[in-house]
Amino acid sequence: MLVYTVTCALPSEEECERYLGWLEDDHLADVVRAGAVSGEAVRLDGEGVVVETRYRFASREAFAAYERGPAEALRAEGREKFGPDTGVTFTRSVGEVRVARGG
Repeated sequence: MLVYTVTCALPSEEECERYLGWLEDDHLADVVRAGAVSGEAVRLDGEGVVVETRYRFASREAFAAYERGPAEALRAEGREKFGPDTGVTFTRSVGEVRVARGG
């Protein structure tokens, strides 16, 4: 299982609510339809307004197919809605699940 994480730092609670609404209404389902097994958004505790969105892909190959196909269009939609002028910044990481328990 591969986990693709998008970390989003937002300038305000209002922008955070707008971002979470977009994830809930559209984007999470779009990424799942595009090949992810699941997706979840986590509002991180601590300093700043940060949301971590985690997508699970069945394999590195499934993630590579996502990257080659629909990923760029989905990212472009995010940049259009939450571009640099909004004060929102994104970082991405990918990692393989090595140990897991439970559901």
